[in-house]
Amino acid sequence: MEANQTPSPPAPPRRSLARNAGLVGGATLVSRLLGLVREQIFAALVGATAYADAFVVAFRIPNLLRDLFAEGALSAAFVPTFTDYLVNRSKAEAILLANRLINLVSVVISLVLLVAFVFAVPLVHAMAPGFDPTKAVLTAHLTRLMLPFLLLLSIAAISGGMLTSQHHFLETSLAPSAFNVVSILVGAGLYFAGVGPRAAVVGWAIATVLGGFMQMAVHGPPLWREGFRYRPILRGSLADPGVRRILALMAPSTLGLAGTQLNLFFNTVYASKEAGAPAFLSYAFRLIQLPIGLFGVAIATVAASSLAHRAASRDLVGLRDELSRGLRLVLFLTLPATTGLYAVALPTIRLLYQHGRFTPADTVAVATSLRMYALGIFAFAAVKVIAPAFYALEKPRVAVVASLISVAANIVVNGISYLTQPTETLHKWLPLGTAVTGLVNVVLLLAFFRGVGGSLDWRRLGAGFAKMSLAAALCGVAALSAVAPLEHVFGVRSLLARVATAFGPILLGALVYAAVSALLHVEEIDAFRAALARRLRRR
Repeated sequence: MEANQTPSPPAPPRRSLARNAGLVGGATLVSRLLGLVREQIFAALVGATAYADAFVVAFRIPNLLRDLFAEGALSAAFVPTFTDYLVNRSKAEAILLANRLINLVSVVISLVLLVAFVFAVPLVHAMAPGFDPTKAVLTAHLTRLMLPFLLLLSIAAISGGMLTSQHHFLETSLAPSAFNVVSILVGAGLYFAGVGPRAAVVGWAIATVLGGFMQMAVHGPPLWREGFRYRPILRGSLADPGVRRILALMAPSTLGLAGTQLNLFFNTVYASKEAGAPAFLSYAFRLIQLPIGLFGVAIATVAASSLAHRAASRDLVGLRDELSRGLRLVLFLTLPATTGLYAVALPTIRLLYQHGRFTPADTVAVATSLRMYALGIFAFAAVKVIAPAFYALEKPRVAVVASLISVAANIVVNGISYLTQPTETLHKWLPLGTAVTGLVNVVLLLAFFRGVGGSLDWRRLGAGFAKMSLAAALCGVAALSAVAPLEHVFGVRSLLARVATAFGPILLGALVYAAVSALLHVEEIDAFRAALARRLRRR
């Protein structure tokens, strides 16, 4: 049932972007740390074997569709539209819009899943032509098991968008933790049961679907408190102006994301040529997702809502200010993550993954991939902050053009690596190409934004970038210089030694970054110190 009509909600709370991002970042950190535990269990169960390759590619098929239809285009189009209904109409109309969209999306996604189920084998052959027949058959089986994950996450994208629009950032950010907890529990059971790698990946596929259901379900209680009641309304959905607006916004976004998914498709094709490469790249990118999620997604989650409200209020000056603050915060947090991860890639992978069936040779390969991906951390995070501004201004086509150009560049660059580099080095060159073209995407988005939303404060951004880059470079040098001495003292065999050789350099690098940032009067560190001083004075 719909909620009774209520007045439009007030303007967004006057919490700072940094404070809200910190709240979301804390919740995201919990989720990402649980995700690392999940990956550790998976690595111990199957290592970087053919079974790991099969699962990675099988999961990528529904995941590509999820990024295309759910957490990508759908979220980007739904949040500003739902926010506009809340601000300029009523909550009852916004809830009716959400119900219609949920039902329409459920029907469409179910049809997509049916097609994917029937054509799972051809999909696998197209995506991983380098797989042998046995690996391809297993991959198709795992794909069919995990297809319902797409429907569950599509609904979760809408329910999460409703919560974000109403400033429930914490609940939205904690939802992925439910997915990770389910996977951890199932994975731990498989590990202690001593199952073989084939049974492990089948059980992991089932856990993926169960985790997707839990991620969707945790949105229920806060939505209920906000007055949302589900209704199976489908009639009139396509005639609803709000639904039509969302579909209109989704069209160019889907086109742009289709390019991104095409990019991932070709990268998977390229990686399937090297045995173990799909697993190497997956393990490395999972780790990269920690700073991306902690910083990029956290800031973007808060900024997207603020940008949507600014756009709905026709406040371009405020929108540019929010975007500039978001970019500075992303720079401040991701630049040291880049240099730090590059410096400690090997001890970090050794600590996190080298257990069970995951070998020392796997550690070296994944660390190489991690270093290359690390070069693009800022780009991966910044895109998540910049792109919502185009959707808030209802100019998604501009962002699509930038995305398609960068995707084309990635396909070409990685295609050249595929054709010219030795097979056993593809796990190095493919993530490097992805990182470089991510930077291309950021540059294009920033260049195009001037014509859509006006000029940002480039002098302030440039000054901040110069100071943060110097601090981050010194951070990386300090971390790298600490690795060898710590390995000499502690060795690398025991758990204590691995913790010391991984976290010791990270701690040193973080202290150097904070100290240099303070000496250079970087705005963000000064703001953090002032906030900390105020809190201490209250006590």
